[in-house]
Amino acid sequence: QVQLVESGGGLVQAGDSLRLSCVASRRTFMGWFRQAPGKEREFVAAISWDGGSTYYADSVKGRFTISRDNSKNTAYLQMNSLKPEDTAVYYCAADLRQSTSRYFARDNYNYWGQGTQVTVSS
Repeated sequence: QVQLVESGGGLVQAGDSLRLSCVASRRTFMGWFRQAPGKEREFVAAISWDGGSTYYADSVKGRFTISRDNSKNTAYLQMNSLKPEDTAVYYCAADLRQSTSRYFARDNYNYWGQGTQVTVSS
């Protein structure tokens, strides 16, 4: 069993930055997903067990950075140059495997956090 707790969401203006955090109860492969109203939950970014591999959705590449601090079992999502279309509830997710080729798939992850709201105004 893995517990995940996200934090760091908020209301910002377009062009601003936010950093989300996800504290896990143990070390896992971790991903970030987001869900906007009326839309399906979509992949944002993922990071391998050791932090050596990172993956991004095309829509956030170059603006978002995923990282982790294994001494704290924490993953971060640094979000820069935010746009109104980034508005969503952001969820972190955990997979007990050290690596996976299906990092973009929701059903790849066994555990989910409660979500944190990010709202970007224009």
